[in-house]
Amino acid sequence: MKHLLSLLTTTPQEIEELLNLADQLKYENKHGISHHRLKGQTLGMIFQKSSTRTRVSFETGMYQLGGQALFLSSRDLQIGRGEPIEDTARVLSRYLDGIMIRTFAQSEVEALAKYGSIPIINGLTDFCHPCQVLADLLTVREHKGHLDGLQMCYIGDGNNMANSLIVGGLKTGMRVSVACPEGYDPDKQVLDFAKAYQGFRLYRDPMQAAAGADVIFTDVWASMGQEDEAAARREVFEGVYQVNKTLLSAANSGCMVQHCLPAHRGEEITADVFEAHADEIFDEAENRLHAQKAVMVTLMER
Repeated sequence: MKHLLSLLTTTPQEIEELLNLADQLKYENKHGISHHRLKGQTLGMIFQKSSTRTRVSFETGMYQLGGQALFLSSRDLQIGRGEPIEDTARVLSRYLDGIMIRTFAQSEVEALAKYGSIPIINGLTDFCHPCQVLADLLTVREHKGHLDGLQMCYIGDGNNMANSLIVGGLKTGMRVSVACPEGYDPDKQVLDFAKAYQGFRLYRDPMQAAAGADVIFTDVWASMGQEDEAAARREVFEGVYQVNKTLLSAANSGCMVQHCLPAHRGEEITADVFEAHADEIFDEAENRLHAQKAVMVTLMER
């Protein structure tokens, strides 16, 4: 494993190894066991999209691993003034030990990997969000004890989260059901991948998707970069594509609820359901730190 570009390019064994390492690093962190496995190394963090969890978890993770992280805003880099991404990749490869990038186009992440000579980590693109979903899988496994055979449900926009949850869930042995409005389906590349799995279903009706679910995921109706579509999207999603008590009544007893945050209470999830499952949701947020440390160690440890 040279890079983390998407879960499509990650094997089931690699995902399991990342989750197991995340468990180990989390245990060590909770018990005050030092693990400076990246001592003296530097991670460059390129942000073309703003962030709370991604920046803080990667920066803290590098510090705990004995290295350092550099925040690189697109306003501070020459790519913000038109320098080709392939030139940026070759320059930064001579200074840094790894790059995490949070951006819009998946092609930028792949160009960094193609032209650079150091590990590249996809911190989020419009296509996928692999780091978040590794944290999601880690959280579900902690609460349920296993992943294989569980029923995962996703309700909402077929966005980067839906894409990565489908791939990550199926590759770890989960059955996956998704409910999206027509015209808001997951990426065709992901749906083509899912055709090979009997455990995948795409619905229009959220109640059908939630039937028998062990864990339900959702995300905002309009992601970053879609602010101009927010009103139109609200008309499509409102009143139907929401995680609420009625939806949970179709799920299995003890069904988990997960949200990658930030959450818009009253839109994709009701305030009462969010608060009832807040411990699980913030476990998920914390696990960004541990999952990403596992990614960095796997890719960058010498």
